[in-house]
Amino acid sequence: MTKGIKQQIIEQVAPDLEKVEIALEHHLNPNLDLVKEIASHLLFSGGKRLRPLLMIHSARLCGYNEGYEIQFSTIFEYLHAATLLHDDVVDEADIRRGKKAAHTKWSAPKVVLTGDFLLARALNIAAKTKEPDIISVIAKITQDMSQGEIDQLNKKGKLDLSEDEYLNVIERKTAVLIQGACQSGAILAKALKEKEDALNQYGYHLGMAFQMADDLLDYTASAQELGKNPGADMREGKLTLPLIHSLANATIEDKDWMEKAIKAESFDQDQFEKLTEKLYSYKGIKYTQDRAKDHVKKAKACLDSFDACQSKQLLCLIADYSIERKV
Repeated sequence: MTKGIKQQIIEQVAPDLEKVEIALEHHLNPNLDLVKEIASHLLFSGGKRLRPLLMIHSARLCGYNEGYEIQFSTIFEYLHAATLLHDDVVDEADIRRGKKAAHTKWSAPKVVLTGDFLLARALNIAAKTKEPDIISVIAKITQDMSQGEIDQLNKKGKLDLSEDEYLNVIERKTAVLIQGACQSGAILAKALKEKEDALNQYGYHLGMAFQMADDLLDYTASAQELGKNPGADMREGKLTLPLIHSLANATIEDKDWMEKAIKAESFDQDQFEKLTEKLYSYKGIKYTQDRAKDHVKKAKACLDSFDACQSKQLLCLIADYSIERKV
């Protein structure tokens, strides 16, 4: 029996994941126990460690063998955790990874400041690489992600959001961090510019595919699978590609009904299920799946110039997994 993609990935990365967990615990090291408690609530709640793995194997793909890739990979998990802490406060989300969101257990100011600490910790570790280009990448990531979240907040509830506007938002809020992890691996390995650019583009397409897959799961997965309630984006007034495409192709009558469902003050499960049916009938689900698959194809093509090795195989598997995962 052929092993699933997820199982293949887990078997390949198990030794790395174990070391990443140790490094995340070791390098967290705040002065205050409360900061560690709040940060650990999210950091060690079952994340996939995708971004650290991408940096590690991008570096190895480029021939890096000096042994610091595990330590430096924590930069990207700390950055990711910081943005999640901040996002949950902004979105007033109750659940994250199947647990209560941090701001429901501690005050919002404490959670926001813990997120700030994680950002600072990431920058501190980035400085230890002694690679100015990596520090520049991290600075750009934090700038772009902040603007992406502000842009999304500003467009909250906008029912005429265009596909181009949506793509711009998800590039800055999701793809840039994945891009940065891949690019930084190449920089750490002192790879040639064309190799760095190839991994940068691999990360871009992978990040776009991942976010589109996430947006699909909001309508196609259960609360148990998601670790949060389905339809969260819609309830928060965030239009994603399945909705954008369906609204653009719906009849006037259906478009009117869908817009009322999106704007409804209270969440109705039956109404949500009916809306999801319309996303299928107007091909919003399929269109998003096709766009995500195209990004996966382009991501894998970016690796063509690299020699065959375990890290290349793993990066290809991660690309495939991005759109086949259930959670």
